[in-house]
Formats: sequence, C-alpha cells, structure tokens
Amino acid sequence: MGAFLMTLLGGWAAHRITDRRHLVLGFAGGLMLGVVGLDLLPEALEAAGHDVFGVPAALLCFVAGFLAAHMVERLLAVRKAAHGVSAAERTPQVGLTAAAALVGHSAMDGVAIGAAFQVGHGVAVAVAVAVIAHDFADGFNTYTITDLYGNDRHRALLMLAADAVAPLVGAASTLLFTLPAGFLGVYLGFFGGVLLYLATSDILPEAHHTHPAVSTLACTVAGAGFIWLVVGLAH
Repeated sequence: MGAFLMTLLGGWAAHRITDRRHLVLGFAGGLMLGVVGLDLLPEALEAAGHDVFGVPAALLCFVAGFLAAHMVERLLAVRKAAHGVSAAERTPQVGLTAAAALVGHSAMDGVAIGAAFQVGHGVAVAVAVAVIAHDFADGFNTYTITDLYGNDRHRALLMLAADAVAPLVGAASTLLFTLPAGFLGVYLGFFGGVLLYLATSDILPEAHHTHPAVSTLACTVAGAGFIWLVVGLAH
C-alpha cells in the first residue's frame, strides 16, 4: 500500500507542475538516468552474473533494450510518415509502450517485496523501503512519458493507476511462484536500456530545447542525486 500511494503521489506531482514543464522533464530525465545507472544495472549485473561471449548477459540485454526502443520508435515514425504525418511529431504508441514497461517494472518491484518476505522479515523491510522510495519516481515518470508523447490526460491517468496497482499484483503473485534470479537480471538489463533511450533521445532533449536554463540542468542533476540518495539509504 505504501508503494501504491507513493506512485500516485509521483504522478500527481508530475500532473500539477504544468507551468514548469521543462523543470518536470529535466527532473524526470535525471530520475530515469539515476534509476538506470545506480539501481537497475547494478542489480541486473548481480542477478545475471554469467557472461555471453565475454560480455555480461545483463549488459547485452541492456544494449538490446536500447536498440529495441530505438527500432520501435523509428518504425512507428516511418509508418506515420507513409501516411502523410510528419515523423517529427510525437507517437502516442511509444509513450504507451514505455509506460507499460514502467508498469511491468512496478509489478516486478512487488515481486521483489514478496520474494524478500520469503527470505526473511529484515530483508523484506529493506526491500520494501527501497521500492516505496523510488516508486515516487516511477509514478512521476509514468505520467510524464505518457503525456509527453501526445496521449491525453485520461490515458496518462489510466497508466498511472495501473502503475500504482502493479506492485500489489506483483507481491500477491509470489504466493504462486518464485522468479529465477537469472531471469530477473536479464529483465532489469533490458528495461534499463529502454529507459536510457527514452531519457536521452526524448525527455532530456525536450526539456532543454525550449528552456536551455541552468535551472533545468539543476533539476536533471537533482533527479539523479535523488536516486543516489534512495539507493544509498536502501543499502
């Protein structure tokens, strides 16, 4: 329930700060960069420790996720251009796909909490605190990404609601099965690549395009620093 409420709080914050959109996007980009570099990749490397032809499997999946996001966006842009729509326009499907990936990530957060309770109460509390703390960023990014790509408010709120409910569903699912650690590492690596692509190709350029201000840059650094703080407190 803490994860549920924190996710909604993050989405509410992204929705309310409409007159400082560039600051919101700058902060969201920093959050995503921090989540990828300081949270997802370290966990992925630890969970999927084996190498594939001299390269850690998690890093291969990270690159695959980055390329997959790029290909999806380009293919959708080409399809729109073939129908006489400018490729420079935002593609709502990309935003929905990215938000759906965030919802999936939130469900995996719930799985992590449930699995940790199977290990021990102390471990479970630490994992739950970490999940609850960074679910603010998940809710913030889910709403921001859905809205950025041209989806209406109704869709953005629906994706936010799904992201809030996902940890509950994920935690409940651990009553039925246990997720292998190797698969978790592959998933986290792939998802990290997707997030990094979205942050670097769309969110940060959009934030700095019309408002190349120091305040926007400061928000990006603050977003990454916030995730660093969360990760540090969790450990």
